[in-house]
Amino acid sequence: MPTGAAYLIVVLVWATTPLAIKWSAEAGAPVGSVMLRMLIAFLAGLLVMAVLQRGAMRYDRAALASYAAAVPGVFGAMALSYHASMTLPSGMLSVMFGMAPLISGLILQALPGAVRLRRWHWIGCALGVVGLAVVFADSLALGGDQLGALAMMLAAVTLFSGSGIAVQRVAAGLRPLQQTLGALALSLPCFLMLWLASGEPAAVPLTTRGLWAVFYLALFGSLLGFLCYFLILSRLPAATVALVTLITPILALGLGMTLNQEQPSASMLAGAGLILVALGAYLFGDRLTRLKAAGEAARADLEQRR
Repeated sequence: MPTGAAYLIVVLVWATTPLAIKWSAEAGAPVGSVMLRMLIAFLAGLLVMAVLQRGAMRYDRAALASYAAAVPGVFGAMALSYHASMTLPSGMLSVMFGMAPLISGLILQALPGAVRLRRWHWIGCALGVVGLAVVFADSLALGGDQLGALAMMLAAVTLFSGSGIAVQRVAAGLRPLQQTLGALALSLPCFLMLWLASGEPAAVPLTTRGLWAVFYLALFGSLLGFLCYFLILSRLPAATVALVTLITPILALGLGMTLNQEQPSASMLAGAGLILVALGAYLFGDRLTRLKAAGEAARADLEQRR
C-alpha cells in the first residue's frame, strides 16, 4: 500500500474512532464491547492473511518481543479509553490522544540514544501541560467522574506512546499484518480476564448503533487502522506519524458535536485549543526555525553578491 494512502486512512480512522467507541459502549458494557471488537479484528486478520498468503506469523524472539511491546498500546490504552468514553465527550478522547507526541518526547528523554528536546519542544510541552490543566480544572468543577475519566485517558495515552516507542526500538522487521495479529493475539487473553473480572453480563449488551460501531471498529479501527499505523510507523519518522494526532482531534470534535450532539464546555474547548497549539509548536517549531535560518542565509548570500 502507498504510504500516502495509509497515512490518510489512519487520519480518517482515528478521527472517527472516538465517536464509534462511545456508541459501542453506550449500553454500559465497555470491556465486553472492546473485547468483541478485538476478537472480530483478530479473526478477520487471520482470514486476510490466509487469503493473501503473504507470509506466516513469526515466532522468533524479536517477533515475540515486538508483539509484547504492542500490548500496552492495544490492551492498556483501549481498556482505559473505553471506560473513559462512558463519561467524556468523544472529541475529548481524541484531544487527549493528541498529547501522544508530547508524552513520547518526554519518555524518549529518559532513554539512551534519543534526540534531546530543543526550545520549541519544551515550549510545546509547557503549553500542553497548561492546556491539560485547564481541561482538568474544568472537570474538577463539574465532578469527580469526569476527573477520573481524564486521568484514565492520560494513562491511556502514556501507555500508547510508550508502546509505540517500544515497538520501534525492538525493530523486528515484521510485516504490518504480522505485527497487528501478534499484538491482538497477546491482548485478547488480557481482555478476557478483565471482562471476567468486571462482572459484565455474559451476553454483551449492544444497541443497534453500538453493534454497527463494534463492527466498524473491528474492521477499520483495529484491523485496517492498526495495519496502516504500523505500516507508516515502519516507513516514516516518528514526528511525521505524530502529525496525525494534530489533525484528528479537530475532526473528532466536529463529528461529536454534529453526529452526537455533544457540547463541550467553553473551558474544555479552550484547553483543547491550547493542547493543539502546543502540538503545533512541538511538531513545527524546528521546521520554522530551519526555514527562518535558511531565509536569513539566502538574504546574506544575496547581499554578498551585490
